Amino acid sequence: MVVAKDDGKEVAGEGIHGHPYKLLFGNLKEMMKMSREAKKQPLLNHDILPWVNPFLLHLSNTYEKTFVLWAGPTPRVTVTDPKLIREVVNRYNEFEKPKSNAFIDMFVTGLANYNGEKWESHRKILNPAFHVEKLKRTFPAFCECSDEMINRWEELVSKTGSCELDVEDEVLNVGGDVISRAAFGSNIEEGRTIFLLQKEQCELILASSFTLFFPSLRFFPTASNRKARYIHRKVISLIRGIIEKREEAMQRGELDNDVILGLLLKARNEGNKSKGGKGISTDDVIEECKEFYLAGQDTTTALLSWTVVVLCMHPEWQDRARNEVFQVIGKNKPKFEMT
Repeated sequence: MVVAKDDGKEVAGEGIHGHPYKLLFGNLKEMMKMSREAKKQPLLNHDILPWVNPFLLHLSNTYEKTFVLWAGPTPRVTVTDPKLIREVVNRYNEFEKPKSNAFIDMFVTGLANYNGEKWESHRKILNPAFHVEKLKRTFPAFCECSDEMINRWEELVSKTGSCELDVEDEVLNVGGDVISRAAFGSNIEEGRTIFLLQKEQCELILASSFTLFFPSLRFFPTASNRKARYIHRKVISLIRGIIEKREEAMQRGELDNDVILGLLLKARNEGNKSKGGKGISTDDVIEECKEFYLAGQDTTTALLSWTVVVLCMHPEWQDRARNEVFQVIGKNKPKFEMT
């Protein structure tokens, strides 16, 4: 929840407190200092918040369930009480998402960043893609991608009896392959190229944290700014190519419209044909694709990588998981109903 800078004192008057505002940077320097100190320590257990966001944890412990932190010159009220969170989420027309600046918009926008009518419109378009019956159709793609990864591992092991793998890189590949095939009808090479470019863009943003609060800095002709603009243009070009191939296949009747990209293109085409001309644009379609590539692949990679780490920490969990798989699936091909 974001309030205007002039409301900082008013927020304090409502009993919502936090660390004091510091000129231009707010609490940014404190956040960065605590984060650097935390990253010096190894992550050895499941209590990840002190490692991921120590400043947020510090504020939560100090000011309890509701507090304010300064994101540069903007105060942000943070709510941790589940009941209050539910109320805020349900009243989405009153509590809008923070407006991202132009530097972030160059990276990714899409449904997660929209408010009001545009959010409702895009959510309505994309919601059918996540209905159970539609997800069933994508299940074979999940299985096929996983089979290919496991077969590749078995082939590597068969050559020498053992091998060392970078699991994060492997699950990054399989996650990108699944999203590319199931959501966009493209191939792993296209999906992986887009995600790696987005990952590099994210690293540039994190390395230029001041630009998040002072977006005019993006106009400076620095090497990182030039690289960020190049990646922006390259990702758009790649996704536009995927869209064009998808449109050609749809015109030939080779593909259905039930995957994410198909639904977006259908909504765009229907909007263009309507009298009012209201609908989503090709640029909107590109932004949604960028968002799903990044959000889908990044979260899946993190989840699967951490799952492997936890299984290595607890070998007995490996045995239990393996036994459950054999009991439920055996040597058969997995089916959606088994999940």
